[in-house]
Amino acid sequence: MIKKISLIVIIALLSSVSLIAQNKQAVIAFYNLENLFDTIDDPKTWDEQFLPNGDYQWNTQRYLKKLDNMATVISRIAKSQGNITMLGVSEIENELVLRDLVAHPKLKPLNLDIAHYDSPDRRGVDVALLYCKDRFRVYDVIPYRLVTNDTSFRTRDQLLVSGVLDGIDTLHVVVNHWPSKLGGEKRSMPKRIAAANLSKHIADSLMQDNPMAKVVIMGDLNDNPNAKSITQYLGAKSKIKDTQMYQLYNPMYKLYMDGVWSYVYRDEPNVIDQIIISYGLINAKTKYRYNSVNIFRESYMLTQSGSYEGYPFRTFAGGVYQGGYSDHLPVYIIIEKVD
Repeated sequence: MIKKISLIVIIALLSSVSLIAQNKQAVIAFYNLENLFDTIDDPKTWDEQFLPNGDYQWNTQRYLKKLDNMATVISRIAKSQGNITMLGVSEIENELVLRDLVAHPKLKPLNLDIAHYDSPDRRGVDVALLYCKDRFRVYDVIPYRLVTNDTSFRTRDQLLVSGVLDGIDTLHVVVNHWPSKLGGEKRSMPKRIAAANLSKHIADSLMQDNPMAKVVIMGDLNDNPNAKSITQYLGAKSKIKDTQMYQLYNPMYKLYMDGVWSYVYRDEPNVIDQIIISYGLINAKTKYRYNSVNIFRESYMLTQSGSYEGYPFRTFAGGVYQGGYSDHLPVYIIIEKVD
């Protein structure tokens, strides 16, 4: 009996090692889910639009359709790349909607778990990280509150999730949804600069402890890669060769300059959904190293006709229910194991 148990343990260990060996790369993505709300009234937040008797007549049927749409996109990313190891999300109402999402039949095979905290945003929307618990072992989750000069202003926390990837390398992921341009770019820019300063503080603290720390800053930053909030205040470099120790590199910059987009506003293409990485992920000697960046798009995610043909196919457009996906496209990077 003892020999049998030992043999089972050995087989399990070998299978685990084999599985890790097969994981030559990890896909790290971000997706703004565009108002993934449940149908239940939360008296602490402004969620009235997303209730059965609200402006959007948000009922169970529409909620389930939204979940299915989000699950479709996420599962397709995983299928196209072979896996999805981590997925930052924004515009989600609470942990309940995330539990419903990861339990969807299309996502159950991905074995996703959730890192989430409720934030002080008045609408109740948060950020979170979904991660494959077979590969990423989380050991710390910390929400960082964004404080601005406007004491009445409330927005999403920045969520730091730290864990070990495949049992061999530590990653720190900061999920963001920076303040919008409501009120105009000039008036709102100080709030995004404050958000950039907070992200930089988090990254600097991690890199101060370990200059080769692998930090991923992701999110809907509501600014393009060439904005001063990102280039000046966050300090993200546009080229790998210009990125030194203790600095950040923005692989989305080239995509933006090449005219690739993740979001469209008033006919203007934008790349406000970004993934920015630390020097530790581009250094050739690291266990996991940055390989490539992309924006995920498939035809069903885009409007097929009319004035907004080619734009992201939204859940609502002009207050009218469309049954679409999101006004954003997901972005992702691939990091590869260094042999």
